[in-house]
Amino acid sequence: MSRRHAPATLRNREPILTVLRRILPSAGVVLEIGSGSGEHAAYFAAALAPLRWQPSDARDADFASIVDWAREHGATTVASPLLLDATSNTWSLTHADAIFSANVIHIAPWAVAEGIVRGAGRLLPVGAPLVLYGPFKRDGAHTAPSNAAFDGELRRRDPSWGIRDLAEVAAEAGRHGLDLDEIVEMPANNLTLVLRRR
Repeated sequence: MSRRHAPATLRNREPILTVLRRILPSAGVVLEIGSGSGEHAAYFAAALAPLRWQPSDARDADFASIVDWAREHGATTVASPLLLDATSNTWSLTHADAIFSANVIHIAPWAVAEGIVRGAGRLLPVGAPLVLYGPFKRDGAHTAPSNAAFDGELRRRDPSWGIRDLAEVAAEAGRHGLDLDEIVEMPANNLTLVLRRR
């Protein structure tokens, strides 16, 4: 068995799914950036069929896990995972009807966040959503002591990592044709940002 387990997915998948059910289109392709273990891909794809779920990651080490989780959930709408470097100006697909990324931009250099919104500006049709889930600062301040501690831990691991400020993410998205449409409060001091292509 090559399935890898990320414990946070069991805690956050239902609240995220509630948001996705409301804002995703009823059909088309959802590109997931940073699919990791593949647990989100399998769970959301099974729940949101006939939407086609396109998992991706910057490395292929977890591709077997993504495939195994999809098989475990009977998620036949999960496509084969793609290698995707978010910072590149050329991605391996040219269209998506929505883009989803959970717990990625704080565990990566800022260039990854820039790349995701730049890519969303290229791929998404007008009105389509880019959905970002995770911890964010608001007006330069952490929303909870636990987030401040987590941010410090991330920056000790890699100084280019860290919890991003919501306003900075929205401003960068705006430079690439996306507007912040909605901020959804989530459990464990996380947020879901819904940005839409204008």
